[in-house]
Amino acid sequence: MSEAVKLNRRLRLGMVGGGPGAFIGAVHRVAARLDDRYELVAAALSSDPAKSMKAAAELFIPRSYGSYAEMAKAEATREDGIDAVAIVTPNHLHYPIAKAFLEAGIHVICDKPMTTTVADAVELESIVKRTGLVFGLTHTYTGYPMIRQMREMVLGGELGQIRMIQSEYAQDWLATPLEATGAKQADWRTDPARSGPGGCLGDIGTHAFHLACYTTGLSCEALAAEVTTFVPGRRVDDNVQVMLRFEGGAKAGLWASQIAVGEENNLTLRIYGEKGSLAWGQENPNYLTYTRLKEQPRMITRGGPGVGAAAARATRIPSGHPEGYFEAFAQLYTDLADQISAHIQKQDAPANIVPGVTDGVEGMRFIDAVLRSSRNGSAWTSLRR
Repeated sequence: MSEAVKLNRRLRLGMVGGGPGAFIGAVHRVAARLDDRYELVAAALSSDPAKSMKAAAELFIPRSYGSYAEMAKAEATREDGIDAVAIVTPNHLHYPIAKAFLEAGIHVICDKPMTTTVADAVELESIVKRTGLVFGLTHTYTGYPMIRQMREMVLGGELGQIRMIQSEYAQDWLATPLEATGAKQADWRTDPARSGPGGCLGDIGTHAFHLACYTTGLSCEALAAEVTTFVPGRRVDDNVQVMLRFEGGAKAGLWASQIAVGEENNLTLRIYGEKGSLAWGQENPNYLTYTRLKEQPRMITRGGPGVGAAAARATRIPSGHPEGYFEAFAQLYTDLADQISAHIQKQDAPANIVPGVTDGVEGMRFIDAVLRSSRNGSAWTSLRR
């Protein structure tokens, strides 16, 4: 297991977005502090300067800015300026904010989806490559120990050649027109001007797709999809069904829904190979079911015997004490702290398994291909135009 790379201080973190009424901003703040690797010192928490100042004061953030552009410019010139920025805004702002901070020489930790268009994603990838800075994409579930265990086992050949993947993410919180009530999270997530062209597709479908790729190391070549809007008057999709073809012949089924009554946050992943299978569910994340061909299933527990180095690194407390969403999110921040610290000190960094800018590009290609396929009668569609 790789040793952590640390500075003689906490990393100085900035945040854009995540102000009053935001859900994910608070999650990022908890995640950044859990392993004591960051200190939040600057923020532009709202597009309203007065609200931004008030929220920063309530959170004891010493430097507050009226806009992200002002923040990027000012922090880049300070001797004690931020090392990295967390972008926790609605999707349509990810690209311009990330671009501004990267060009100011500041590392970026960004929510997904990375952008709202493939073109912006490709441009952001070129900026990251040109600057050489660290760019992390917070696909939260990749921080779970058992997801990393799955990845290690699959890439280590324990399932043999992968034949089939089934990835599902079902919720019911948008089963009614919640956006019409003024609920902030529902309002922006169902507004294509802010969420991008994919509703459920961009919000949770991208998680289901990324996990299938992350755990198997496979690249999707083509897909056939149908997106549906079940709630009358809604401007984006709320249900997505996709068949996928991966390199090497593997196939996959993906379902993402936000109108599945009775489901809270039911993300599940099953991988079937020629020699065995693995199954995991986010609502019970500390357990992984492993079945070898013609053998009884066995349970692998987080922190238990037989767990590999990748899962062990992402484990904080003994097995039997449940770890969950905050810890998984924090693992991404901790892994990125190693990358950023190594960059600052011009040292070799540990192997980086946190999703990055290339994953962000693939996520946008996925969204684009799904929408094109659905518009074309669910025809098989390449992820490459």
